[in-house]
Amino acid sequence: MSQIADSIQIRNTIFKNRIIKGAMSEALANHEGQPNELHIGLYEAWAKGGLGCAITGNVMVNIAAKNEPGVVAIETERDLAKLQQWAAVGKRYGMVQLIQLSHPGRQCPKGLNKETVAPSAVPFSPMLATMFGTPRELTHDEILDIIQRFATAAAVCEKAGFEGVQLHGAHGYLISQFLSPLTNKRTDQWGGSIENRTRFLLEIYKSVRAATSENFIISVKLNSADFQRGGITEDDVITVFKTIDEAGIDIIEISGGTYEAPAMAGAKAESRKASTIAREAYFLEFAEKIRQHVSCKLMVTGGFRTVAGMNAALESGACDFIGIARPLAVETDLTNRLIAGNDVRYAVNQIKTGIPFVDKMAIMEIIWYAAQFKAIGQGKKPNPKLSPLIVFLNYAKGNIKAVVKGRVNSRKSA
Repeated sequence: MSQIADSIQIRNTIFKNRIIKGAMSEALANHEGQPNELHIGLYEAWAKGGLGCAITGNVMVNIAAKNEPGVVAIETERDLAKLQQWAAVGKRYGMVQLIQLSHPGRQCPKGLNKETVAPSAVPFSPMLATMFGTPRELTHDEILDIIQRFATAAAVCEKAGFEGVQLHGAHGYLISQFLSPLTNKRTDQWGGSIENRTRFLLEIYKSVRAATSENFIISVKLNSADFQRGGITEDDVITVFKTIDEAGIDIIEISGGTYEAPAMAGAKAESRKASTIAREAYFLEFAEKIRQHVSCKLMVTGGFRTVAGMNAALESGACDFIGIARPLAVETDLTNRLIAGNDVRYAVNQIKTGIPFVDKMAIMEIIWYAAQFKAIGQGKKPNPKLSPLIVFLNYAKGNIKAVVKGRVNSRKSA
């Protein structure tokens, strides 16, 4: 009968409670993907707020493959000193930190990078094709290079002092693209059967494990479903979960959706089953099902809003950790409040700009919160009433600047 305040041990690391901050894009790095004092200030605020564990936002394993401006990239030990300062923040307050390692594959805005790559050259839906170009299919050698990049980045993270990493295998990023038959049309060893489509994730896990110590925690974030017709089936999802569990993964975070079907942003209340609403969490029902097939620790993120709902999920055995993301963007001390018996203070509603094509995508569910993170990193208080339209216009302006700068740099290196 676990409760949110209970500690738990994985390998030699103690998690002081069961609350984990789910990954959210910080967008605080410079053009070169370097972490800075804003990251340290942001994570220190959460550490002071009592978090048992924080999973960082997307950290790219290749600076040439960024999913957005301002993302951190780890390719070498170039930024080891700053990463060590970041890791030290968690240790100072007893907060475990996992770096989320990612490659976006096809999910990169047009013009941000020199090119985009993916398992197969599958274009986006017409609605998103104006923002995301058709990727180039990866070669076998390029796939092997990306696998090694994950291992190299993980080794740097351990050297910096972080307790572990999370492999981003959800939300339509590259690992997820390999897993889904919608985006993986390959006929070689990396495509076709679910065993072949899982190979990329499995080889990344093996390489990361080989590059780090026995006590280094390796987690993975996986979709329960793509929520797209023709996407990965439930039977295939179960196979993926079982395969990575048998390989020795420590934690699986359960999520769902892609940029084209953004379930990770939260389903609209009217489209959710009454049982889901009553139990709060979006993916808890799937967690109960997958619990029968895996022995690793499970984390469910999305929808939790009350202490009673969180404790009920833990007590059921469906999950071992409660993932909370967006509420922490406006309540940095939320963990301490939850453990004291108080529920989430601010309701999380869909962020709307009033621009229809923008509001149909999940983009505002990322960048509005990133604006909050910048304020927190500067030592300011978050603003729950921040204008989504102003945030989007600033984001668009920043994207244009990043694209222009990228093209200028490309010409200089040509």
